[in-house]
Amino acid sequence: MTKEAFDPRPLNELIEQSSDLQSDSMAQAHQGLAETVELGQELRSRGELDPYEAEAVAEERRSMLRTGLFGAGALAAAGFGAALFSLESTPAFASTPTDVQILQSNASIEVLAINTYKTALTLPYIGGSSANGVIKAFAETTMAQHMQHLSAFNAAVKSLGGTPQNSADPALVPVVKAAVAKITGPEGVVALALELEQAAAETYVKATGVITSSSARTLTASVMGVEAQHAAILLAVQALLKGNAPQLIALPPNAAALPAAAGSIGFPDAFYPTVNARPLMEGAVK
Repeated sequence: MTKEAFDPRPLNELIEQSSDLQSDSMAQAHQGLAETVELGQELRSRGELDPYEAEAVAEERRSMLRTGLFGAGALAAAGFGAALFSLESTPAFASTPTDVQILQSNASIEVLAINTYKTALTLPYIGGSSANGVIKAFAETTMAQHMQHLSAFNAAVKSLGGTPQNSADPALVPVVKAAVAKITGPEGVVALALELEQAAAETYVKATGVITSSSARTLTASVMGVEAQHAAILLAVQALLKGNAPQLIALPPNAAALPAAAGSIGFPDAFYPTVNARPLMEGAVK
């Protein structure tokens, strides 16, 4: 059977849309970071509260948010399925997270995502000559965006006087390594990537309600939107793989041939969940 030629034009349009969302996200982040640096310099010149001292002022607010919105039940259920349940019951820190620790944890998730996509692209059915063109381009573009997210989070950490985080989330590294070792085809890669993207988006949703720095909150919320887009695309791809229709992973798709699952998988939640969110200090620099 003759293999149909891959038409890159629709894919380029999708990548352009993703790049626009990414560009808007990063523009907001850089503007907010500049304001944070300026504010920090002004406060220090006047001998007033620095960002760390300001954390104490917001302690009561954080406590209310954490208790009211993210109770023990939600935290206990967080993670990549049952394999990570035990990690949630033993958080790395017992105190309330600072903005710096949250941003460091965000950065650690981005490092993990970068490493995962980089590994995936070494597989012949993801990055090789036998790979689906849409999946390969998605993996390459998404990895590049995660690298930008990492730089933005670490820039925010530095602006608040913290140490940049360039290591992957320590609690998730062995879990991801174990999952990668069992992958035998595209469906396994997509499933793992989806869990990472969903966990990142949900973690950033939870973090947005706790972070006190307006610029750090804007950055986290902006990146969350990009991760949610990544997850949405992966849901569609996963539906086609599970429906034994990998040939339909194309742009534009053959709508008449799509399985029923492809028509229902993309409906959003009324409120973005946080059941798969990671502990906000899990990846902080110790």
